[in-house]
Amino acid sequence: MELTQIRLLVSDFPAVYRFYREVLGLKPQFEAESGPYAKLSPDTGNAAIALQDRAQMAGVLGRLEAKPEGHRALVVLRVDDLDAAHAELTSRGAEFVRGPGPMGDRMRVAYLADPEGNLIELQQWLALREQAGGASA
Repeated sequence: MELTQIRLLVSDFPAVYRFYREVLGLKPQFEAESGPYAKLSPDTGNAAIALQDRAQMAGVLGRLEAKPEGHRALVVLRVDDLDAAHAELTSRGAEFVRGPGPMGDRMRVAYLADPEGNLIELQQWLALREQAGGASA
């Protein structure tokens, strides 16, 4: 078994697509602003986020008619510099629900939400920075 992607079911496909492409800066596999499907990836790594139009999937499964409430997913993106990422995304219109702060002693995190309420965690791994600094000394 191989995990190929995590797919978010969304009701306002164009708004969510633009958010991931323009605000977060992820690169689409192909332009698909009107949906019903898109896969977007960061510049580095192998992970990707896929978007699927909720109404289209309701036609397939028939059980997705009700609009979901609350936070339904948590997308995690690692960044090298959390403060710089926070500033850049804020300048692109992102509204954070929690600004940069510690998460234990090995990570700093910040949270924002996409237009449908899916949470996005930006995380900076402090342990990696300390190891890299110690290795070069």
